[in-house]
Amino acid sequence: MEKLQENHIYTGTVEGYSSEGLGIVRLDGAVVFVPGAVRGETVDLKITKVMKTAAAGKIVKIHAPSPERAEPECPYYGRCGGCDFQHLTYPEELRAKRQRVQDAITRLGGAAVEVEEILGAKDPTHYRNKSQYPVGADGAIGFFRERSHQVVAVEGCLIQRPEADRTAEAVRAWMRRYKISAYDETTGKGLVRHVYVRVNRAGEILCCLVVNGRGVPREPELAALVRAAAPGTVGVLINSNTRKGNVVLGERYRTVWGQDYLMDTLRGLTFKLSVPSFYQVNPAQTEVLYGKALEFAALTGTETVLDLYCGIGTITLCMAGSARRVIGAEIVPEAIRDAEENAARNGIENADFFCGDAADVAARLEGEGLRPDVVTVDPPRKGLAPEVIASIAAMGPERVVYVSCDPATLGRDVKLFAQTGYALTRACAVDMFPGTRHVETVALLARQAAAGAARS
Repeated sequence: MEKLQENHIYTGTVEGYSSEGLGIVRLDGAVVFVPGAVRGETVDLKITKVMKTAAAGKIVKIHAPSPERAEPECPYYGRCGGCDFQHLTYPEELRAKRQRVQDAITRLGGAAVEVEEILGAKDPTHYRNKSQYPVGADGAIGFFRERSHQVVAVEGCLIQRPEADRTAEAVRAWMRRYKISAYDETTGKGLVRHVYVRVNRAGEILCCLVVNGRGVPREPELAALVRAAAPGTVGVLINSNTRKGNVVLGERYRTVWGQDYLMDTLRGLTFKLSVPSFYQVNPAQTEVLYGKALEFAALTGTETVLDLYCGIGTITLCMAGSARRVIGAEIVPEAIRDAEENAARNGIENADFFCGDAADVAARLEGEGLRPDVVTVDPPRKGLAPEVIASIAAMGPERVVYVSCDPATLGRDVKLFAQTGYALTRACAVDMFPGTRHVETVALLARQAAAGAARS
């Protein structure tokens, strides 16, 4: 790294992309991370920071633009930190994401398994059914700049639903008209912190205002403006969050107008969603994701399926029609209540749900002698705790279907599963988040004694 100097300009070729979507250029053996770079381009870059094992740079000249370089459609690209790949064609974005999953499986997981494919979105725009707009201390409503809490005011986002953008604009107008204060995280004063919006496939809206207190002035006027901007609104809520920190939602809710839930459909089933419910944000791609999970589960109607991190029961209930019995486990009590309601609503009688930490539930069921044929997991970004993996292995399922939102933790867990006798046999990437660096993966792990049969 001694050869690279800050503010000096070097010439290099972009080899690929980092896990954060940055271009990778190697200069004299040193790795330089370059935003806005496209694989195959030769660029002049200025070194902006030299670190112990790598460096950061920025492009000052592109000698010949790649055919995979695209003109960003979003006017906020480069200011808003929400999207990483607006400068790439969609096929190149998919290639980068598939390679990211492959690298994690191979380098971190130690598995010699090829990622079969990446399933891209038919429409990579306006797909998000959940929007969280932070409110800046100056009243700006939009999204954070990358690696900061400075809010960039955004009037229209290419990946949010237009109904959500109109709802955020209505809140902005209400704040200006009635001089409602915005929350200032540096002082802890002010009221409005976030605008949280859910949209279902029918275009219905659930709007929740996150505030630093129990309420705000002019709540009826707020509801009226939101309903006028988004006629599909079914409920307007206030969420109280008086804690400092980055957590968006507090624990107390109050309904200002309408109802406190939204109904949505997924793979022919109907689900009830409250504001804090975990629910995949891209409905079309969720059906693709769950379809691949069902394929990997290879159910014949005779199996018992255990679904850890079940949330409101989406994967559990999607599996129910192809299994003898399904069991869901989740630590959030409200989610379990929603899951039980969703089972009853859809007439599903072979589903049971348990509330508790995944490790505790798995250990308890294993101690009670439960022997599921298939275990499915859809953990948060941090992946599985070692004790969860140990409990799953102790139950001895034939197959584990792992739905992952982070390739790095998936790779780590694949290696841990291998130590318990489970081998990765299949993997498929699904682009749930077009425009961003994030990617979902469905992975199949089989008991090593059965690994040969799983491959055939």
